[in-house]
Amino acid sequence: MLMLRAVSAAAALLMATGAFGQAFPTKPIRLVVPFPPGGPADGVARPLAQKLTEALGQPVVIDNRAGATGTIGAGLVAKSPPDGYTLLLGTSNELAMSPGLYAKLPYNPSEDFTPLTTVIVFPNILVVHPSLPVKSVAELVALARARPGQLNFATSGLGSTNHLSGEVFRSLARIRIAYVPYKGGGPAVTELMGGHVEAMFATLPSAVAFVQSGKLKALVVTDDKRWPVVPAVPSAPEAGWPQLVVITWNGVLAPAGMPAALVARLHAEIVRVTNTQDMKDRMAVLAAEVRTTSPEEFAAILRTDFQKWSKVIKDSGARIEN
Repeated sequence: MLMLRAVSAAAALLMATGAFGQAFPTKPIRLVVPFPPGGPADGVARPLAQKLTEALGQPVVIDNRAGATGTIGAGLVAKSPPDGYTLLLGTSNELAMSPGLYAKLPYNPSEDFTPLTTVIVFPNILVVHPSLPVKSVAELVALARARPGQLNFATSGLGSTNHLSGEVFRSLARIRIAYVPYKGGGPAVTELMGGHVEAMFATLPSAVAFVQSGKLKALVVTDDKRWPVVPAVPSAPEAGWPQLVVITWNGVLAPAGMPAALVARLHAEIVRVTNTQDMKDRMAVLAAEVRTTSPEEFAAILRTDFQKWSKVIKDSGARIEN
C-alpha cells in the first residue's frame, strides 16, 4: 500500500513538472479576467499577475475576455487543458449567480473548474445620486414606495451582484424599482454620477473614490461591519437591514482535472504572494480585503453561494434565454 501511494505521488509530481522533468512553469501563464480592462477584477488581477511572475519565474499575462456577465471568459478557461498554463480570476457573478440565471452556460461551475483559493472579498455599497432627497435606507424605501416603479437602479448586467443585491433589497423592502443594465460596473457608476439613473448597489471598489469625493451619496455597505475606506457609512445591521449582507469574492480557479501536485504548487504560491503586506495594502486602496482559503474551503463557498443566489434568482423570476 505504501509503495502504491509513493508511485501515485511520483506520477502526480511528474505530470505537474512537465516533459523531460522540467519544473513548472516553462512558459508564460495566462490569467483570464472575464471582465473589461480597468474594472475591479482587473485591478486585482494585475498586481497578482505581477507578483506571480516574480514568484514563478515566467510571465503571467492578463487576458481580458469580457462579455455575458463573465461567462465568456469562464467558459474559455473551462475548456482549456488542466496544465496550469490557463487560470481564471473568477468572481461570484459567473460562478455563483449566472448558473441560476442562464438557460444554458458553456460550463458547469461545480464540475469544470479546480478551485485554488479566494483572493479578496468586498461588500457592495448602496449609492444614490447626490440630488436624490434621501439620507438613509429608510428614506430611500419611503421614496420608492411613494414613487412605485419610478426609481431606476443601475446594474452592470442582468444577474450581476449589483442586480441581485437590488433584488434582495426589493424583496425585503417590498418596493417596485426599475433596472437599467450597463456593460460593466464602470459605465453604470458613470451614468449614475451623470444623473441618468438614481441609485445602484455598486461594488465597493468601483464606487469608493466617488463616495469619498462627494460625487455619490452612500447609504449602506452590505456587510455586518463598517469598512475603513468609508467609515461614516453604516453597515447593513446598523441601517436596520441585517438581511442585506452581501459579500462578493474574487478567486483563482483552474480547469477541472488538474494534478494534485500542481494544485498544491499554484495554491501555495498564490496564497503566499496574496498575503504579502504590499498586496494587502494595494487591495485596501481598492476597498477590498485579502482573504485566502484552501481549495476545499473555496469549493464549499462556491456551493453555498450557488444555493443562496439560485433561490434569489428563482424568487425574482429573472432569466436569460440563450
